[in-house]
Amino acid sequence: MTSATETEAAENATQLIDARIKALGDWRGETLARVRALIHEADPEVVEEWKWRGVPVWSHAGILCTGESYKAIIKLTFAKGASLADPSGLFNSSLEGNTRRAIDIHEGEAIKGPALKALIVAAVALNTAKRAPAAKKPKKSD
Repeated sequence: MTSATETEAAENATQLIDARIKALGDWRGETLARVRALIHEADPEVVEEWKWRGVPVWSHAGILCTGESYKAIIKLTFAKGASLADPSGLFNSSLEGNTRRAIDIHEGEAIKGPALKALIVAAVALNTAKRAPAAKKPKKSD
């Protein structure tokens, strides 16, 4: 069940992301809006957050990805990207680490909607997968 405070925070984050898209006012705003729509299509239960002094974040049982805007790119960083299969080869940045992976989208680049949605679905599945309980060690008898 969602508390009133969580609902207010989500509504505020949505408004802040709307404002960011509008403020960008160029291809970056259009790209961020398109990516955001694809994320919501892939996971209708996604929660929007606003973190780290101005970064749009999409979560479902943990962070799925962030949407940072820079002068030359929109960067989608997947929190657990290294654990996701990427058969379409979308990840093109932050490839050296053991945890995160990112997609840098430059002006004029087409967004591969079905492939991005598949990554979102996989990220949700990873975040919501139930961990198997640790095996209990047998007690030693004295």
